[in-house]
Amino acid sequence: MFTPLLPSVTNGTVEARSIVEPIRTITKKTGLDMRFREAECYKIDAVNKKVHCRSSQETNLGGQEEFSVDYDYLVIAVGARVNTFNTPGVVENCHFLKEIGDAQKIRRTVIDCFERASLPNISEVEKKRILHFVVIGGGPAGVEFAAALHDTVIEDLCKLYPSVQDYVKITLFEAADHVLNMFDKRITEFAEKKFQRDGINLKVGSMVTKVTDKDIATKERATGENLSIPYGMAVWATGIGTRPFITEFMGQIGQGNRRVLATDEWLRVEGTDCVYALGDCATINQRSVMEDIMAIFRKADKKNTGKLSVADFKDVINDICERYPQVEIYLKKQQLKDFAHLLKNFQENAHMEMIDMDSFRKALAEVDKQMKNLPATAQVASQQGVYLADCFNRMEECEKNPEGPMRFRGSGHHRFHPSGTSILGNLLHWRRTNSGSASWGLGFNRT
Repeated sequence: MFTPLLPSVTNGTVEARSIVEPIRTITKKTGLDMRFREAECYKIDAVNKKVHCRSSQETNLGGQEEFSVDYDYLVIAVGARVNTFNTPGVVENCHFLKEIGDAQKIRRTVIDCFERASLPNISEVEKKRILHFVVIGGGPAGVEFAAALHDTVIEDLCKLYPSVQDYVKITLFEAADHVLNMFDKRITEFAEKKFQRDGINLKVGSMVTKVTDKDIATKERATGENLSIPYGMAVWATGIGTRPFITEFMGQIGQGNRRVLATDEWLRVEGTDCVYALGDCATINQRSVMEDIMAIFRKADKKNTGKLSVADFKDVINDICERYPQVEIYLKKQQLKDFAHLLKNFQENAHMEMIDMDSFRKALAEVDKQMKNLPATAQVASQQGVYLADCFNRMEECEKNPEGPMRFRGSGHHRFHPSGTSILGNLLHWRRTNSGSASWGLGFNRT
């Protein structure tokens, strides 16, 4: 399934069959010896390198089959489940937007709301409630769905149901201060201004505390005020939760206190040698510069003098920027030409050519504050999949001829370039391309 187009299925812009492709068709096209099994994993045995599975067919075909698969290398890409944060009434009264069936159900409910509001015996107050569409969550899914719903209502449904068009209202609730806060600030501002122009009611700093069949209870973070808002349809599009068997696996490998699987910059699950993870079920535990500050300084200080010139860093600058992508982000934010200019700003004397350990530490003190987790989007997961496949395809070659950055805490170089280097670069390029004029990636029109 092509997840980015799922919101478009809810309004009929795209048919469900257009965003899905049978996995067997994909594997057949490759011409490789690939085997596909439609089953669900219920346990990973990291010690014996086994994945335990059972059939996922719900029809009565003679019982539930269980089997296990041995692995040399394991890639976990199971995504995540909806996280309701144990909010009362969410499961019973809200729609979700994770699967094809969810999108089709939302589409039917929207039409049902308009049909019911058009009945002659419905009061004015009830019409306003029925045609109040609420989206909970200001992340990519929530923002995209709200925009898609608005387009459908204005361009199609209001023309089909002119007698009730004045009662339609769309509200998006977000507990944080802004929507899309995992993206560049310019994209956030663009989205909020676009919603304002389109008449979409944006309620930031508003946390949903309870959902009944007709009302949503919220608490305003700034004032502590509790409100009750009547609604007709609600879509829960906030929060992702870890699947139970992943939680159990995390306990096996010493990650029991984490929310999702932690991987290194090469997508290898921490605490394992041959297990990798990508997408919503994992997050990259990017190493901070300050953790390795002494090791970096020693690598550059080949003469062991305790002081370095900017020229001494020339051999390690590229490795620093690649191993710690937050450095490059910081340089761009501070509008510094390169790493050398960053160091010069913290030299004790502008006319001196040398920099000591204390000045070096001060120069990089703010860099780690630029670290951010990659957004949980299909675009990121897709790029991670491409990256990991390329690494596996060239594993033998890179074992002999490592292409990655220098090992600051050891000798030699890493086998591969870190995943964050290419993915962050692509995201930054995408943001620069789209934040100024259009946001087609988030479901908005170009107007």
